[in-house]
Amino acid sequence: MSARASLGIDPEELASCVACGLCLPHCPTFRVTGEEWASPRGRISAMRQVQDQGAAIDQAFLSSMDTCVQCRGCEPACPSGVPFGSMMEATQAELARRRRVDWRQWGFRVLGHPWLLNLFSRGLAVGQRLRLVPSRRLGLPKIPLRQHRLRVSGDDVWLFTGCVMDAWQRSTHAAVKRVVEAAGAGVALPGAAAGCCGALSLHAGLEGHSRALAVRTMRALEGSAPILVDSAGCGAVLKEYGKHLGTPAAVAFSKRVMDVHEWLAARADRLPSALEGGQDLTIAVHDPCHLRHVQRAHQPVTEVLTPFATVVALDDDGLCCGAGGAYAAMQPELAAAIRERKLEAIRRSGADIVASANPGCTIHLANAGVAVRHPLEIVDEMVDYDH
Repeated sequence: MSARASLGIDPEELASCVACGLCLPHCPTFRVTGEEWASPRGRISAMRQVQDQGAAIDQAFLSSMDTCVQCRGCEPACPSGVPFGSMMEATQAELARRRRVDWRQWGFRVLGHPWLLNLFSRGLAVGQRLRLVPSRRLGLPKIPLRQHRLRVSGDDVWLFTGCVMDAWQRSTHAAVKRVVEAAGAGVALPGAAAGCCGALSLHAGLEGHSRALAVRTMRALEGSAPILVDSAGCGAVLKEYGKHLGTPAAVAFSKRVMDVHEWLAARADRLPSALEGGQDLTIAVHDPCHLRHVQRAHQPVTEVLTPFATVVALDDDGLCCGAGGAYAAMQPELAAAIRERKLEAIRRSGADIVASANPGCTIHLANAGVAVRHPLEIVDEMVDYDH
């Protein structure tokens, strides 16, 4: 892949980086490699060389781009407001157009077809029981053979259920639904009509596929009710549909999207009290990157958990855990090195359990032996529903 071409990045965005380096401590790949090519500043410099100076898209360029976790931790740290996320998305879209063979172009299409994903997941689950699937090496959780059906309880709010999370972690959706209902809301479910938000496709540069999934999701979640999301990565993309699609309908849709903890934090007084002994549990909150850096909505997680347990913050300033959607599968060595820094922070916290509001993070941390749960699974177990 050595042909020359523009990356399609807005020239003003590309020129906005002044190479000050304040982003460097917040970049997980720079932290573990110490290499400029693995930093936001280095990646932007490489983008400029290709787009402005006609440099070839060579293997060094591909490595620089493909090793980015796309955590966007550099964005809040940047005094110039460099939109690194959109620049990376444009770059990945151009690279996807140039790749002749890329399993992601086929693999991610499965996510938009729930029946196919469920069939594939059931096959994985059987393979795990027969010890035919190397789950630890592939970074897979234990996939359930059977799933309990979720049932609509009203139309006050939508609960976005998505693709992989619904196929592999539907029990989390069930816990979230019970907590939301305990706060007094009836929950509507989109079902297979909104099978995937398009996040993984977008990060892989599959623009057309991600837009098609966005349009389908918007049609499935019609009306004016709030759309609650219990996956940080999905919520970040849903909140940016207005930017990605550029239509008034998409802008209006994105305004309805809320992380479920945002919604609950404003209604915490409506939840039942905690069971006795709950405060004896110490929970460390791991902020998923797309909740902290993109949605800027990580504080409500602590607010919702605090009445039910003793909550402690990790001392790593929200550094990425290395999950990054499909990143842990694509870049396992870097993902593991990034995760080790998170594990050190968890050990220093002395917590009994870790709470993380993103399925990819929980799977990645659990594969390293961490006791980790979705925050609302913990609340669901602590709520005294009888009083």
